[in-house]
Amino acid sequence: MVVLDFIINEIFGQGAIFLALIALVGLLLQRKSFTEIVRGTLMTAIGFFVLMQGVGIIAGESISGIAGAFSAVMPDAGEIVDIDMGQYGTQIGIVMVIAFAINLIFARLTRWKSVFLTGHMLYWFPFIFIAAGISAGLSGVTLVVMATIFTALYMIVSPNIIRPLVREVTGDDSFTLGHPTTVLSLIAGYLGKVVGNKEKSTEDLKLSKSFGFLREVSITGSIVIALTYIVMMFVMMANGLVPAEVWGVEGSMFTFIFIRAIMFGVGVTVMLLGVRMLISEIVPAFQGIAQKLIPGAIPALDCPMLFPYAPNALIIGFIVGMIASTITILLTAGMGIFPIIVIPLVFTCFFEIGTAAIIGNGTGGMRGCIIGAAVAGVVMVFLVGFGAFFFEGTINGWMLVFGGNDFSLWGSIMGLVSRIFA
Repeated sequence: MVVLDFIINEIFGQGAIFLALIALVGLLLQRKSFTEIVRGTLMTAIGFFVLMQGVGIIAGESISGIAGAFSAVMPDAGEIVDIDMGQYGTQIGIVMVIAFAINLIFARLTRWKSVFLTGHMLYWFPFIFIAAGISAGLSGVTLVVMATIFTALYMIVSPNIIRPLVREVTGDDSFTLGHPTTVLSLIAGYLGKVVGNKEKSTEDLKLSKSFGFLREVSITGSIVIALTYIVMMFVMMANGLVPAEVWGVEGSMFTFIFIRAIMFGVGVTVMLLGVRMLISEIVPAFQGIAQKLIPGAIPALDCPMLFPYAPNALIIGFIVGMIASTITILLTAGMGIFPIIVIPLVFTCFFEIGTAAIIGNGTGGMRGCIIGAAVAGVVMVFLVGFGAFFFEGTINGWMLVFGGNDFSLWGSIMGLVSRIFA
């Protein structure tokens, strides 16, 4: 148990350490010099921390207030009672380690060569599948076995089926995605092929010299976030709420909104720097593993790795996803088709639908980006809404913040299958 706990918590549980070890192994297999090994290993860890700092600024210091405003306007969504999943930490850890080992063996022996390297997702998918199994009535060995099967399946299937679409965005085959955006990105990507024109990219938008500053994604994103906060401020006031109380503002609202908006730009800038650092280190280092241990293997990485390829599409996708999902929520609110009150999933709109928009742009240009993001926004609502049937009593509150993507889809499938065994 001591060894298992160390592997789970100190290697798999620490994304920087996990990726640094992958880089170390790859560089050793390539017989790089001592200087190159030390530099590549440490720069991989540094790049990861820079990336996660950017993600943390965006999620924690910028768009979290928007999510909080929606929760205040729709308080019934916060009445969900979940169990403490912390008591299942050992089961989650066992599933994580075994599933990753299966992924490595499968990549070594078959033509599906992706290796799932998104550190925090190595934890969250077992978390999701354990929760779905518990909701279905599974326990003990059966619970662990079922969660392991589904986690391994996800690590193998998802990065490989999204790989061709990632290649259309990046222009090469250096990495694929290991992130719960897959279902939404597949929808946007193949819609882009049908309705779009990849020659007319979001990145070729022509702006007059007076609006040339909008070419900077950090500036554009900050403006979008500021406008969103202003809209939510008036929405709360229309519902009898005091925005300053909801957001805990002690000074002026102007300063609060300005700082939140600018911090979004800061987060994007830091995140993109981390992505570039990570790509420049982990991809070349991984070639050692691809050449020596798992011939032809490619890493499956976090979704921000795609953001530098189409930053305009990222922002457009976020805006369109927010609008489409909010309209869908309003239209379905009185139908009673979901067992929970769904609120706009701000984090999913930015990370998962933003990525889907980049994929849609890669296959269908501007039309692919917009239509793909709009449809993904609608699908997101239905995924989290119907998925609530399979997470009752476990993590529905968590899913209302981070669901509406592969978490909801694959968790629902696991829950459905688990009910047969239960």
